[in-house]
Amino acid sequence: MTNALTMLLDRRDWLLADGATGTSLFNMGLMSGDAPELWNVEEPEKIRALYQGAIDAGSDLFLTNSFGGNAARLKLHDAQNRVRELNRIAAEIAREAVDASGRPVVVAGSMGPTGEIMEPIGALSHASAVEMFEEAGAGLLEGGADVLWLETLSAEEELRAAAEAMARLNAPWCVTMSFDTAGRTMMGVTSAGLAQVAGSFEHPPIAFGANCGVGASDLLRTMLGMTDAATLPMIAKGNAGIPKFVDGHIHYDGTPDLMAEYAVLARDCGARIIGGCCGTQPDHLTAMRRALETTPPGPKPGLDRIEAALGGFSSPSDGVTSGTDAPARRERRRRRG
Repeated sequence: MTNALTMLLDRRDWLLADGATGTSLFNMGLMSGDAPELWNVEEPEKIRALYQGAIDAGSDLFLTNSFGGNAARLKLHDAQNRVRELNRIAAEIAREAVDASGRPVVVAGSMGPTGEIMEPIGALSHASAVEMFEEAGAGLLEGGADVLWLETLSAEEELRAAAEAMARLNAPWCVTMSFDTAGRTMMGVTSAGLAQVAGSFEHPPIAFGANCGVGASDLLRTMLGMTDAATLPMIAKGNAGIPKFVDGHIHYDGTPDLMAEYAVLARDCGARIIGGCCGTQPDHLTAMRRALETTPPGPKPGLDRIEAALGGFSSPSDGVTSGTDAPARRERRRRRG
């Protein structure tokens, strides 16, 4: 399948993705508990500014403001019947920004988890999950998204439902999971497990990887865990440091310099698409692109090198091995930035 993302990957060794959506919107005045997707209609200029920040910082790809744009999440705001509308507008604003930029930038239609627990543990059926993802993806494609981008998933069952929806839509897609529980996702998926599942679909993703999680060092350890089983390009989107409550709001302590080091290490770990997640702002992205452009590729880093550059790991295990890859003495307070 030829599309804007595969064309860029064919021409480039690495692509710079975007940074944080939620952090940026909160900085613009979004209140906790509000649905960001409603801003696509109510505050379109702020959404345009969000996208423009990534474009101006040099991103080759950015995600639309549609992370919670599915029926289950929007039901919390009595907007479950507006999924297609809100997602379409999110992508339309993005498409307009890219068309005005004068350079190739991929519009990635963000699709987060449903927020529900799937059967047999929870009540959400496979068929219902497929329908939710298909509806959300259809709206994004109608608005001009180049690729659908599933992110922050934690359950293999939900990933399989989403993959079926992507096949129904015949859409190019990518997927990242969040490894935030001692090297595993909340529902127990390992980095190697994701690599194996992602490569097994009849309609496979263009690329797969990890986003969010705990911090940049943990995310890179996850990337190393994917490398041996990976048959597709890998994605790294780590948080800009660790969140701290400062003066009444959440602040991420990762500096642009730290994120620049993270970007280079992510590339050397094998990631082809490199961006940031929570806390990552345009100044971080600018530093990341500069570092990727000016730092020659190096050997795959070991855990000691990652720790020295980015700080210690949050757990002694990567979720696959037990206690052999990151001594428990390594603590988050040693993180720089």
